[in-house]
Amino acid sequence: MDRHTKALEILHGGTVIPAIPLVLDENRRFDEAGQRRLIRYYLTCGVGGVAVAVHTTQFAIRRPDIALFEPVLRVASEEFDAFETRTGKTLVRVAGVCGEAQQACGEAALARSLGFDAVLLSPGGLAHRTEEELVERTGAVAGILPVIGFYLQQACGGRRLSFDYWKAVADTPGVVAIKCASFNRYQTMDLVRGVAFSSRRDQVALYTGNDDNIVADLLTPYHFTVDGREVELRFTGGLLGHWSVWTRSVVKLYEELRAYQDGRSIPARLLALGAAITDCNGAFFDVAHNFAGCIPGVHEVLRRQGLMAGTWCLDPRESLSEGQAQEIDRVYAMYPDLNDDDFVTQFLREEAHPA
Repeated sequence: MDRHTKALEILHGGTVIPAIPLVLDENRRFDEAGQRRLIRYYLTCGVGGVAVAVHTTQFAIRRPDIALFEPVLRVASEEFDAFETRTGKTLVRVAGVCGEAQQACGEAALARSLGFDAVLLSPGGLAHRTEEELVERTGAVAGILPVIGFYLQQACGGRRLSFDYWKAVADTPGVVAIKCASFNRYQTMDLVRGVAFSSRRDQVALYTGNDDNIVADLLTPYHFTVDGREVELRFTGGLLGHWSVWTRSVVKLYEELRAYQDGRSIPARLLALGAAITDCNGAFFDVAHNFAGCIPGVHEVLRRQGLMAGTWCLDPRESLSEGQAQEIDRVYAMYPDLNDDDFVTQFLREEAHPA
């Protein structure tokens, strides 16, 4: 089995995929060394894959005056190559692509040339397109590289999409997974039901991107009657911006949650843990200010751990919201078992003094 086929097999089976942030210096220029170190942190945590050039990496990397889309993908690809060579482990390499069909296809072609396995296809900024046109765009991109569909929440530029849309997306050859980040139970149900009614349901993996409901998504079975027989679907993995922080703890939690996908009784402590994680996400993603400080909030957690030097974003206006740092203080103190500070300390020590 070749590397790409193995990666898609891992994606289908479910795994941990953090959506990684962009590392900048104090002058808001790309910090390549810092980016490489941050990627190595995620790989050392034991993730199954990494998503690059997605919302958490800042969509502005595509602007002509910034021109970081290719450099960020290239740096990530080189780190993935080195890790796979050193460990023999296969990673799922996901690149975010966006824009009209021509732009999305161009970005997918670049990702393919750099060794990526799939693209996360954002619908952001395309509110003027019909659902039928978005499905056609999906098919065009899937002709270049396997596609992970994406239900993007409205606060980040998404829109409501119908059951019929998700069924059509799942029906599209080359769609290998769908990430649900609607942050909405009803819309999540529309997506899962749409996949259940697709003839390709067994070929499309469901990934949670609902950072407000991570644990419950990974524990919940969805049952539908399709053509007279019962179909069960589950979210088998996660592709999340929230998973770009405290990532070693995330990997351990995911491994524990996987054990409950066989139908065994779910202990109340896991449901309580899910509520605690949602509370942390509220602080990191700045829910109080409609996600305005989402990316700086992720940066702030990584800064406190020593994995980033600052919270700088490409847009100088993008910064922590009023009171957000105090909210991060609160969840750090309230849920000390959720962080991976000790792991990060050891990782940074080994980075500074390699054997």
